[in-house]
Amino acid sequence: MKFRFLSLVLSSWILSNQGVMAQTSQPDSGKPPIGTYDRPFGPIHQSRSVVTAKKGMACTSDPRATQAAIEILKKGGSAVDAAIAANAVLGVVEPMSCGIGGDLYSIVWDAKSASLHGLNASGRSPASLTREVFRSKNLQEIPLYGPLSWSVPGCVAGWSDLHKRFGKLPISDVLAPAIQLADEGFAVSPVIAGYWGRAVPNLKKHETSTATYLLPNGKAPEVGEVFRNPRLAASYRKLAVDGWMSYYTGAIADEIVKYSQQQGGHFTKEDFIKHTNEWVQPVSTNYRGYDVWQIPPNGQGLSVLQILNVLKRFDIKQMGWGSPQYSHLFIEAKKLAYADRAKFYADMAFEKVPVEGLNSDAYAEKQAARIQLERAAQNVPAGDPKLRDGDTVYLCVVDADRNCCSLIQSNYHGFGSQMVPGELGFALQNRGNLFSLSEEHANRLEPGKRPFHTIIPSMVTRDGKPVFVFGVMGGDMQPQGQTQVLVNWIDFGMNIQMAGDAARIRHEGSATPTGTPEEPKGGTVHVESGLPKATIDKLREMGHNVELSRTSMGGYQGILIDHEKGTLQGATESRNDGLSLGLD
Repeated sequence: MKFRFLSLVLSSWILSNQGVMAQTSQPDSGKPPIGTYDRPFGPIHQSRSVVTAKKGMACTSDPRATQAAIEILKKGGSAVDAAIAANAVLGVVEPMSCGIGGDLYSIVWDAKSASLHGLNASGRSPASLTREVFRSKNLQEIPLYGPLSWSVPGCVAGWSDLHKRFGKLPISDVLAPAIQLADEGFAVSPVIAGYWGRAVPNLKKHETSTATYLLPNGKAPEVGEVFRNPRLAASYRKLAVDGWMSYYTGAIADEIVKYSQQQGGHFTKEDFIKHTNEWVQPVSTNYRGYDVWQIPPNGQGLSVLQILNVLKRFDIKQMGWGSPQYSHLFIEAKKLAYADRAKFYADMAFEKVPVEGLNSDAYAEKQAARIQLERAAQNVPAGDPKLRDGDTVYLCVVDADRNCCSLIQSNYHGFGSQMVPGELGFALQNRGNLFSLSEEHANRLEPGKRPFHTIIPSMVTRDGKPVFVFGVMGGDMQPQGQTQVLVNWIDFGMNIQMAGDAARIRHEGSATPTGTPEEPKGGTVHVESGLPKATIDKLREMGHNVELSRTSMGGYQGILIDHEKGTLQGATESRNDGLSLGLD
């Protein structure tokens, strides 16, 4: 009954905002928005039903990746086998977002031992790349693209660590779907075609990037056009034959290093041979009876916990979804967490990050007290946790034994550095761009250091069992998107599909903005058209700079485990090209 009530409330808000929706979705037509259909059961404007199944579930941002995961589960593969297979396929069909030139993070629930495992598979800066290199080039910051933005890719070593510990099938079986797609080609999907087309000017700057990712006519593939990447298929075959770690010790590493030397990069073979990932203990907070788990820094997952720790001090359910009160509170809690993120988050092998203090209830009390409930903060410095004492793919898989894999993998920006080494068929990430060149900054560039990272997988447990495996991709939006999905599900009682469908908010801006048109004081609040117009008006009255937006609102996937019924529910991002599939 509560879902029906919620649906009617959301419906009335949406219908009362048709002018706002039309402005965003059809700016030139003047017609009412398309898609305000009424579903016969469940939330009235939910984009699709949750997918239900008994024995397994996979959710990814592309149907072919989801199909590959289900195929692996049918062969007797584990959740981790299926996740790696899906990730490899996404490297073929979403090459701007992910691939074996990027990094990876994962949280795994092992049903046999009833334990949670975190994997940080992010790579380090080249040993010969120092801040002095940039000073000698009169560079004040690390370029967004190009060879100076490279860090060692951790993805394949991440596959190796996951597969060695939790895999069942041979590498050749796990990579078979991706190899076939890369060889035979695939029909490009709508959202991916849009991102691909935007990258053409940058890809054209590099001969190998053009040869790998553009058609003979110099254009990106259009929607429905078949695209092949035989070079990537060949690289995958090398891994299938020679093993995962041959990426770092064999011909692939040799090709990358050779290309680096040609392009003015700083990679050496030693950088690759020495690469290792790290199994870490995930960190958590309890939010209204649910334990929410994240990978600790150098990633930004801790900021989700910081936001939740502030929000749980307020009666959000009473405020109501889409209300000015809740929307304002969320934005202000985000500002506080991100100010801390900017100051403290870094590679914990180099810096003493005060994780325990930042994640404590005592600190959250102090942070919550900083929020003015009727006014937007214009300048938010980092707090004191001592208490005196850029494009990504996210996917999740659950198998019949209830092993769970929450996995996120990224090139950082679209096509990463925009540069493809030789004929390997994949772009190298530009994650090194996130380092600071300031001597005092915790995230300053140092040889062999891991940069601050945006990609964050998540998992939710209750009473010592996994109940929700989920993530939201999209750079700075990831903690904001994860928080909104959790609040929609836990506080507002939405099912996991509606929790992802509901209109989102994205705050953008630094902790101490300049007050220029490019960066207004207090930052910018981007909202989707489903947010009530009255709320938008009230937020502006409270001092928020609010803009309607259709982009960068994140990409969500989630699997709910119903232990009482013995079934699974899957949800996928309605804003992307994804698919949830179950196995009965």
